[in-house]
Amino acid sequence: MKIHILGICGTFMGGVAVIAREQGHEVSGCDAAVYPPMSDTLRDAGITILEGYKAAHIPKDVDVVIVGNAISRGNPALEYVLNNNVPYTSGPQWLADVGLKGKHVLAVSGTHGKTTTSSVLAWILEASGLNPGYLIGGVAKNFSSTARLGDSKYFVIEADEYDTAFFDKRSKFLHYRPNTLIMNNLEFDHADIFDDLKAIQKQFAFLLRTVPENGLVIRPQKDDALDTVVKMGCWTPIETFGAEGDWQLESVQPDGSSFSFNYQNKTYDVEWSMCGLHNVNNALAAMAAAHHVGISVEDGINALKTFQGIKRRLEIRGEVNGVTVYDDFAHHPTAIKTTLNGLRACVGDQRIVAILQFGSNTMRDGCHDEDAIAKSLEAANQVILLKPEGNWSLDGIKTKLNNS
Repeated sequence: MKIHILGICGTFMGGVAVIAREQGHEVSGCDAAVYPPMSDTLRDAGITILEGYKAAHIPKDVDVVIVGNAISRGNPALEYVLNNNVPYTSGPQWLADVGLKGKHVLAVSGTHGKTTTSSVLAWILEASGLNPGYLIGGVAKNFSSTARLGDSKYFVIEADEYDTAFFDKRSKFLHYRPNTLIMNNLEFDHADIFDDLKAIQKQFAFLLRTVPENGLVIRPQKDDALDTVVKMGCWTPIETFGAEGDWQLESVQPDGSSFSFNYQNKTYDVEWSMCGLHNVNNALAAMAAAHHVGISVEDGINALKTFQGIKRRLEIRGEVNGVTVYDDFAHHPTAIKTTLNGLRACVGDQRIVAILQFGSNTMRDGCHDEDAIAKSLEAANQVILLKPEGNWSLDGIKTKLNNS
């Protein structure tokens, strides 16, 4: 099959391209900007990449065009597809119909921690010999790419709630039909497409309805927003993690580098290279999901010991004159606060200078409460704010920071 992908250089669509190529399809694609590391990954896989969206980029004998969710009406390549009745679909739909067909899908959803939890879960399965397929929205250091097909029946996918395509405004994760579902947490986010938390909860309720009764839903023991989702209807067994969960966290070092948990009346100890309480919870969720597909708790713990982390998740980029530089993707006040608290636990009384770039659409548009943003930065000794595009003034945040 000859496939062309519009928006191929995004993490998700690039992953779809890699999986399609592994299946033996001839794959090409185009994007507004083509640059490493995704461009190198795609070319190494034998995928042709073209810069810009021109009608001429669409192969005349293409079998299907996969349209990324960043592509909207007016795009020249898309208009060519529509005007000439070229078969097209979305990335999530193609993945569901072709890439995930016949697979046991382990999906990781939630506002925070999806990339880390997906990476940990994929590594536990890999280290246990299952050779899973996966599609993850970040680069796990234990793997060479963000996606692969794998040769087993298991597939781990980072399942986000963003919309599918210009013609399908459902959340992407509704296409995946998971057998094992992690719902890590839930808060308001993506204000560019959701009006409020209730709108997001509705999508999660739809997702929950797709999990079979012989599947498993994994969620934190305490999360009010997810409580509401579950009350909307759940026909699947649930396991919880947390202080009073089925996977019960008993003790944890302040920096999160070691912890103990109880499962089925037996206590286990873990030491690993990650830091932060949030990552401890991510690990428990991943352990529960791996256990559902037959991985023993002991094998899961052994895998955690060799997990190397994810790029741009408290990643150490270097050290200069005694100053350690970290890079983190956190883009929501809760994620920023959790990340900085985790870093504070790791470095103790050392000085933290936080540089915040407003990366997500919700942050750039000033949709998050200024007080929440200011409070999320309290663990830092000094804060540098990079002014976002547009007319959003940072004066309110600066005033609150100066008064804190």
